[in-house]
Amino acid sequence: MVEGEAILVVEDDQQIGSSLARALQGQGYAVEWARTGAAALELLAPHTAFVILDLGLPDVDGVDLCRTLRARNPSTQVLILTARGDEVDIVVGLDAGADDYIVKPFGLAELLARIRVCERRRPSSNFLVVGDLEIAIDERRVTVGGEPLELSAKEYELLVLLGRNAGEIVRRSQLIESIWDPSSFGSTKTIDTHMWSLRRKLDASQPSRITTVRGVGYRLERV
Repeated sequence: MVEGEAILVVEDDQQIGSSLARALQGQGYAVEWARTGAAALELLAPHTAFVILDLGLPDVDGVDLCRTLRARNPSTQVLILTARGDEVDIVVGLDAGADDYIVKPFGLAELLARIRVCERRRPSSNFLVVGDLEIAIDERRVTVGGEPLELSAKEYELLVLLGRNAGEIVRRSQLIESIWDPSSFGSTKTIDTHMWSLRRKLDASQPSRITTVRGVGYRLERV
């Protein structure tokens, strides 16, 4: 386990939710606790490593929420923790994108073991997934919808930096410092030119997944 790794517990039962939060905090995890699906979506962050999800929520269908969580944060591991133990429920939960499915009642030791298994399965930081965009950093390979994407060196570096911060604004100053030599950097139009070219290759006929935050920087959207 990485010390302080973030876990989001989504559980409406007061006793179970509070017990889980205390137990996981005792193991060194940074825990957020949401009692509804709406609260879970507010608390979900790019750095959330795991979501422990109860399906019986008061405001949304847990399976639908699992799909939404998976779409928003593809690298976050989702463990369903529920009283629904029928085989069909398990299959539906796993097909919705869950990485594991645990039936209540459960033991803390079992839950921690399942989390450790998910940790071992989790993609490394050298493989980024944002929607249907995949970046294999070690191989300098980019695919969109499974199709390879040819990028120049600067376009690739821009995309990796945006991908590592997907859903968050990357300031223009950060782009300059990370990708160009600030001491010899010329006009800021250089960034605009490379970003225009990257967007043209990345987006094809669909709306741009890179948002310009005027006067600040750019954000790669989690589509």
